[in-house]
Amino acid sequence: MSNTDNKNDSNASMSKRKKADTTISYIVLVLISIVWLFPFVGLLLQSFRSYDPKVEYGGMVDYLIPKTFSLDNYRFLFSGETNFIKWYGNTLVIAFFVALFQTIVVLCVSYALSRMRFKGRKLLMRFWLVLGMFPGFLTMICLYFLLKQFGLTQAGAVPGLILVAVASSGMGYYVCKGYFDTIPRALDEAAMIDGASRARIFFTMIIPMSKPIIIYTALVAFMGPWCDYIFASYIAFGHDESYNVAVAMTRWVWTNDYQGYFTRFCAGGILVAVPVTVLFMLLQNYYVEGVTGGAVKG
Repeated sequence: MSNTDNKNDSNASMSKRKKADTTISYIVLVLISIVWLFPFVGLLLQSFRSYDPKVEYGGMVDYLIPKTFSLDNYRFLFSGETNFIKWYGNTLVIAFFVALFQTIVVLCVSYALSRMRFKGRKLLMRFWLVLGMFPGFLTMICLYFLLKQFGLTQAGAVPGLILVAVASSGMGYYVCKGYFDTIPRALDEAAMIDGASRARIFFTMIIPMSKPIIIYTALVAFMGPWCDYIFASYIAFGHDESYNVAVAMTRWVWTNDYQGYFTRFCAGGILVAVPVTVLFMLLQNYYVEGVTGGAVKG
């Protein structure tokens, strides 16, 4: 047998091995996807179930797949029998303003740490890094009494939550600073030779070149208050109109009528997931580019 035949057989065997590996990989990924999507499919199907207390449900299939589909749960959310619209509005307001102000703060802090050299800069970054290792809920009692002095609890919980989320946002500079470090400093130096100030360089040069990291920072900032439960329940405790959707809907499943409110909880969960899902689908390319661009040693 010639060397050419041996090479062809070797290439054919390698090709078969690659196809087999690829097939196995796809099968494993499909199985993982099914397991990952199963709870979401169940949530969606349950949201269309019209709960009837006279009907007895038995087995997982009866609970998962409704025999009849109805929009009763969604009608209940907007019927006025509950403050769901108010809770949803509170969550949107908190998430929007936190995303806006937190993005501004993070960009400014990251630019200063990336481009400027001042005494104590490295010590400050190390201190923030160590401080960020402690969970935020350790400060809950202190923050509660501080906010209470300014009337930013219960009825004033919405601005209080915005203030707390924005005030400590500068410590989340890591990814954004890493992205700024990838932008050549020669651009800043050339602009400064032409008489541009730091502010002009930041707003007219750095910001237009940093669209991926801006979107990444805004998305992360938006997600924080959107999913917040622990601190939001603590600050708005006992005041129904100041709840966000996470706190309010959790209280639904704490009622004695667990089965009746569970399907309404599922419907509310679907509506809560819509804005975040749409944002990620529209901006996922920028999100990935921002993460990979900022994952450098600064």
